[in-house]
Amino acid sequence: MDITWYGHSCFRLTERNRIAVVTDPFADVIGLPVPRLKADVVTISHDQPGHNYVEAVKGVSHILSGPGEYEIGGVFLTGIELHLIERDPRWNVAFRIEYDNVTVLHLGDLAHVPDQSTIEDFGEVTVLLLPVGGGQGLRAAQAAEVVGLVEPSYVVPMHYALPGMNIDLEPVDKFLKAMGVSTVQETDVLKVSGGEAPEQTQVILLQPQLQTT
Repeated sequence: MDITWYGHSCFRLTERNRIAVVTDPFADVIGLPVPRLKADVVTISHDQPGHNYVEAVKGVSHILSGPGEYEIGGVFLTGIELHLIERDPRWNVAFRIEYDNVTVLHLGDLAHVPDQSTIEDFGEVTVLLLPVGGGQGLRAAQAAEVVGLVEPSYVVPMHYALPGMNIDLEPVDKFLKAMGVSTVQETDVLKVSGGEAPEQTQVILLQPQLQTT
């Protein structure tokens, strides 16, 4: 599987002979250039312009924005309610996305450390896509605690300050410090296969693929 980050909470997940999934596409109101993407499925964690701009994605056949279990093109997707976002108001929904032996968990704007029953609902996680920059989401220390509870093979921080953003978020460095990471792996695309699992959780810093006109 290939996982590419386009900034904020927007990722594109692709696997050969499987559908493509885009998470939380954003509008230009957050200050970043809107990515031009193509996918079969879009997941929306909550209904805000920084997370729900489906118009940025071409070829979409399914839009998932609520809890439930779905099977689309051989990929299993589960929406899990997490908490109420007060200013919407609506629930923040995490999405568990299973491609064969690889499971990706996107936590949307999770803003608290989940209880044990919710952690159990997450199940075994290969790649955790985790908000770390505060704002309406987890702060660095909380995010590090969530990593310890979920115990993923890989964790990819998201929802943190980037140049040009007009949202007040903290830099990713605070999360790396909270995780005790001195040397971080940086890459444009995270490539994961079901047969390769590190003994300890690895923090992967994806470089945002910011698209300009």
